[in-house]
Amino acid sequence: MTKSPWSGSGRDTPRTPAPAPGRDSPWGARSRPETSAPPPPRAAAPRPDVRADDAEVGETEDRREMRLYGRNAIDAVFARRPGAIRKLYLLEARIPQLQPLLKWCAANRVGYRVVAEDDLRKLAASSHHEGVVADVLREAPQSLGTWLQTLPAGPVCALWLDGVGNPHNLGAILRSAAHFGAGAILLPKTSPLALSGAAARVAEGGAESVPFVRLGRDDNAIAQLRSVGFSLAATVVRGGESVFAKPLPERVVFVIGSEGEGMGPELAKACDLRLGIPGSGKVESLNVASATAVLLAQWTQHSRA
Repeated sequence: MTKSPWSGSGRDTPRTPAPAPGRDSPWGARSRPETSAPPPPRAAAPRPDVRADDAEVGETEDRREMRLYGRNAIDAVFARRPGAIRKLYLLEARIPQLQPLLKWCAANRVGYRVVAEDDLRKLAASSHHEGVVADVLREAPQSLGTWLQTLPAGPVCALWLDGVGNPHNLGAILRSAAHFGAGAILLPKTSPLALSGAAARVAEGGAESVPFVRLGRDDNAIAQLRSVGFSLAATVVRGGESVFAKPLPERVVFVIGSEGEGMGPELAKACDLRLGIPGSGKVESLNVASATAVLLAQWTQHSRA
């Protein structure tokens, strides 16, 4: 019998490889035979990426892939681009909940393995794995021109992240962006910011809903955005007009600076608006992810009025 490291229990004795479509289920004699549905369409081409944080160690050796963990993050990839899934690891307790994904893996010869809790924690480099880890292909950021061509008429909001680096903040921003229907995350030409396993888990599926767009030179990007009706709003701690003072533009790009130093002064100067979030004064400002959620909520209120 030929042994496979990717299918079966993943414990001391590997099980046989996953069967071909139309034969036994992924779990061999322990389950009834299943008839696999036709495989979903394959995913788009992978995207190049870099690690967002040195502490983010849940990466695969193949830099075209990244390691995701958490049910919502992996369910979102399975729903939108299942062909991006390359390997799957799970706890035995998750088998009943993940049957559709496991059947798809068996039908498409994607390796999966049941592992122990300690092994899954090491694979995810986190205790917040929620019983499942997957290696998936990365998705390439769009160009600004491509994204602009796909925009619908009417209100659109985007987030220009100028220096945001913490993967948990990125994940929280993606979750808010998905919740409020933001059109894109805009990344400066030289920004190393990228999706990581930690960010995708915090985003709770939002990473699959909000595209990343790679910008060119700042001045060219600003000109392109203004040419289709966008106003750029610099978000500042001091000296800005209250975001609650008057309606926001229908098409707006919120420029969000880094957690510590804020945005670059030249970029702030080039913006059309300077907005702040007034508070009690007991703390200097909101966390960057919390501030982004407030900005998006306020824009949503005006855009739907």
